[in-house]
Amino acid sequence: MSRYDNYPNLRVEGPDEAGVIELVLDAPHLNAVSEDAHADLAVIWREFDADPAVKAIILRGEGRGFSAGGSFDLVEKLSNDYDTRTRTMREARDLVYNIIDCSKPIVSAIHGPAVGAGLVAGVLADVSVVSRTAKIIDGHTRLGVAAGDHAAVCWPLLCGMAKAKYYLMTCRPLSGEEAERIGLVSLCVDEADVLSTAREVALELATGAPNAIRWTKQSLNNWYRQVAGAIFDSSLALEFYGFGGPEVREGLASHREGRKPRF
Repeated sequence: MSRYDNYPNLRVEGPDEAGVIELVLDAPHLNAVSEDAHADLAVIWREFDADPAVKAIILRGEGRGFSAGGSFDLVEKLSNDYDTRTRTMREARDLVYNIIDCSKPIVSAIHGPAVGAGLVAGVLADVSVVSRTAKIIDGHTRLGVAAGDHAAVCWPLLCGMAKAKYYLMTCRPLSGEEAERIGLVSLCVDEADVLSTAREVALELATGAPNAIRWTKQSLNNWYRQVAGAIFDSSLALEFYGFGGPEVREGLASHREGRKPRF
């Protein structure tokens, strides 16, 4: 039995001979993250970190896109059930910190739509490889909640406050090319080359000096821990406070009905 059989809502491939393992988002509706998958995605990074056979991790999405974000059913449950809201807020916090604290290098391969919990992991990866036509959206305010999750931790640091405010407050989509231009992601390539490029980078990291690479990651991620930790906790609290309010109900209804919200 593989240690990764304990995460039935995620697909894990490998590790290969070089120690590269792949975490694959593979679910209906463009890899929408269900309630159970959200719980698994929050903690599986600890498993990778503890696995001596793993030297580097690739995160990718199956099919036509990377991740469509949380399911509408989960959003509805968050707005109506206090216990679900409390548990999911803890999972959202664990997702961010477990990725930051994972000592193994993480490479994301992003194509098509990238939204929600998948986007959190994709942007927080140590190296993010995106297709030119990728569609990156932080859709929190369109849904009617504050931009929590990972955004306050890393967007201002990666692409600057002006661009972070613009995209996080308006929910306008970024192409892969624009995301690379403003510094939100590491590399932008043709869609046909996304996965091969990610695998090439992961192999380079997996076969490099392991402690030197991991300690470099640890040092750099102190920017997230020490500079943005309190900011992240605040943004997460405000996001999940919003899930109990009226704006998210209208945001969810407008998504389901395919219309503009009337806030």
